[in-house]
Amino acid sequence: MFDIAQKVLVLPRQKTKCNKTIVYKIMELAMILLFVCGYAAIALEHQIHINKAASALILSSVLWTLYMFHSHSMIQEGANIAKTVEYVLNHEIIEGVGDVAEVLFFLMGAMTIVELIDVHGGFEIITSRIQTKSKKKLLYILSLITFFMSAILDNLTTTIVIVMLLRKLIADKKERWLFASVVVLAANAGGAFSPIGDVTTIMLWVKGNVTTEALLPQLFIPSLLAAFVPVLIVGTQLKGNLEAVKVEETNRKRTAADVITSTEQKTIFYLGVGALIFVPIFKSLTHLPPFFGVLLGLGVLWVYTEILYHGKHDVEEEAKGTINRVVSRIDFTTILFFLGILMAVNALACADILKELSNWLDKAVGDVYIINLIIGVLSSIVDNVPLVQGAMKMYELAPDAASAYACDGVFWLFLAYCAGVGGSILIIGSAAGVVVMGLEKVTFGWYLQKISVLALIGYLAGAGWFVLQELVIRPALGF
Repeated sequence: MFDIAQKVLVLPRQKTKCNKTIVYKIMELAMILLFVCGYAAIALEHQIHINKAASALILSSVLWTLYMFHSHSMIQEGANIAKTVEYVLNHEIIEGVGDVAEVLFFLMGAMTIVELIDVHGGFEIITSRIQTKSKKKLLYILSLITFFMSAILDNLTTTIVIVMLLRKLIADKKERWLFASVVVLAANAGGAFSPIGDVTTIMLWVKGNVTTEALLPQLFIPSLLAAFVPVLIVGTQLKGNLEAVKVEETNRKRTAADVITSTEQKTIFYLGVGALIFVPIFKSLTHLPPFFGVLLGLGVLWVYTEILYHGKHDVEEEAKGTINRVVSRIDFTTILFFLGILMAVNALACADILKELSNWLDKAVGDVYIINLIIGVLSSIVDNVPLVQGAMKMYELAPDAASAYACDGVFWLFLAYCAGVGGSILIIGSAAGVVVMGLEKVTFGWYLQKISVLALIGYLAGAGWFVLQELVIRPALGF
């Protein structure tokens, strides 16, 4: 893989080559073992009481340090070490940072827009319209809202908004757990068919592995089945109406939602949602990376809120929902986690470890559908972000349009579905699930007993439709 560096290397003597091969294997094994240990620390975040962002940052730095020694081990006697170091620093690291930055800039812009809408109570425009007291109707309505909201916003934010709403509607804790768990299924499924609905889909879309034109039509029905097959099963178990939740009056400070008019609230909501929806259109028109589109939308909202609050002289500073204040609400530990884990995976890719893994999978499994189904199940155990990043590094984007690995090829589309939806099988397998654990204290065991089988049924139902669609329906229609 070091084509440029290797051109300046002198052919080694046989003995030196043997020694370097041993060092190469030792470094490779060390990188794999360290990644496994780091991944274990991330997965056991709540047990060891160390934030996963810290583990990811340490893992990234140590792996790149090892990789630098790893590259040295490939240098034979008499070679120009400086040129190899220069190649790693000026090509591989810069390229890796650029890839990660595209995703992170997009996420920071989108997260800020969503927080701005939330601070000003914009989501109440949707949630305030829910009036039903029937448990079954409420389940269907919330699932439908969650499914489409997560496609426009993101599954994590949507889950938080809907769970906060559930606290106002459902008094019984176990009933609220059931509804919140179904919300997780609907949010993850809704995020899978949209280019901006889930971090993993964003990654695939930003790098050009999939396009909006393919994601929406080809993943909509699989995602719909993954969400609503479990919902329909749960719905058969629900009967009666909800008890009214007692509202306690508390003295609270005024917020941004209290100091703006209904018209201003709606304007912020529609501007924010419109900015997010505009991003795929912006990318199609300009061919620029999506983060430029989301930053443009953020800039427009920033100007509007500055003008809005400039005329509100009687409003205390603490109540103003300006961008300066909203930014402080952004979960930057999540951003740092993505930075660390994505750069760690890049180190494995540069060392050709992921390429060797892909070769093994091709020989041992071979079928792209089965490979993705395995990735989806794994994403319920470990974080789906590094799994997708690893898959993107393992398999190159093929130029041949007929290939499964071409842009909008079945491998990438099915990966978007499996990685996004598969995380619902266990509550720890998705950011939405972890949020519900934190907000509602849903236990791992309860979710495993009550929801995991339903999530697996929905996952396999959607996957089955996708396979049928790609192998039978689309060929029959001439696509």
